[in-house]
Amino acid sequence: MKYEALFSETNLGPFKLKNRIVLPPLTRSRSSQPGNIPNELMAEYYSQRTGAGFMVTEGTQIEPRGQGYAWTPGIHSTEQVEGWKKVTKAVHNNGGVIFAQLWHVGRVSHVSLQPDGGKPVAPSAIRADSVSVFIETGPGQGALADPSEPRALTTDEVKELVQLYKQAAKNAKEAGFDGVELHCANGYLINQFISEHTNHRDDEYGGSLENRLRFLKEVVQAVSEVYGPERVGVRFAPLFESTDEDRVYLGLVESDPHTTYIEAIKILNQAGIAYLSLAEADWDKAPDLPEDFYRDVRANFSGKILYAGKYTADKALRVLNSGYGDLFAFGRPFIANPDLPKRIRHNLPLNDVDPSTMYGGTAKGYIDYPFHAG
Repeated sequence: MKYEALFSETNLGPFKLKNRIVLPPLTRSRSSQPGNIPNELMAEYYSQRTGAGFMVTEGTQIEPRGQGYAWTPGIHSTEQVEGWKKVTKAVHNNGGVIFAQLWHVGRVSHVSLQPDGGKPVAPSAIRADSVSVFIETGPGQGALADPSEPRALTTDEVKELVQLYKQAAKNAKEAGFDGVELHCANGYLINQFISEHTNHRDDEYGGSLENRLRFLKEVVQAVSEVYGPERVGVRFAPLFESTDEDRVYLGLVESDPHTTYIEAIKILNQAGIAYLSLAEADWDKAPDLPEDFYRDVRANFSGKILYAGKYTADKALRVLNSGYGDLFAFGRPFIANPDLPKRIRHNLPLNDVDPSTMYGGTAKGYIDYPFHAG
């Protein structure tokens, strides 16, 4: 079969994966309120998609200040941990492997989402622009809003955040997750520390690239102490071109993205983490990453490399055969096709995504997409 190479077994840390197709982090905003608690509906959603060789949850805030969108789940309360146990049990009962994506939005938030209506926290007091957040305006009702002006974290608060990531990893372990992925992409908190545009600090976490990467390094070390590095992944979204569409990535286009991310990847390789996830630009006609970047990523990282971003089975096969990538994530197709691996393997037609049910709501557009009858 044409795509059989995508169904070859591979190892990810201690896990043997049945195929190379991944369910990536996909925000769906279906948690129970109040409390942003994972629920039975979410357990059903993830259990339907265990045909994937590997799964990563939607972004999951590590603390109350880490929330930037209404109804997204957390992993910082006892109730949330108990809710996630329903998800991990359902996935494991179907033979799946699932990591929790640990998320803090930093400055990409609104005062209405913050404890006591406080300002969002960030490396520096620079407001996010060219992006919107989603706030609750009533029971089950929401609207887009501009992010609020953030306040800069003190050095002590940065160190406390490292420990909050560590506690979130402990909570994930208690909830039964097989490992954790750190969300270091798309202009959120860890990305804000890395970026020259959002990090204007003059302490040990700002200034030079080495200093801007320090928070990443410390968080990776902290969660690795909980799980072991062989159960840790990191997601980046390196952007090499600034276009009207870079609002998707909050405009964080570094002056030298190649050096920035290769140096970050060297840190991850030294830490010995299981995998690196690279989310490529996913708008229409978005360019692929530069060839020399693909090549240098492979040369500087010895773990598994996962690619995402409007991937098709054909593109995944091409990158696999090139030797640049090992695992491949399919976002929107996996939303609409719970049996996506089967459809890819047998070249079956795909359901289309209903964009009106992507975020928030009920079972409609969430767990009611049909499986292929064949």
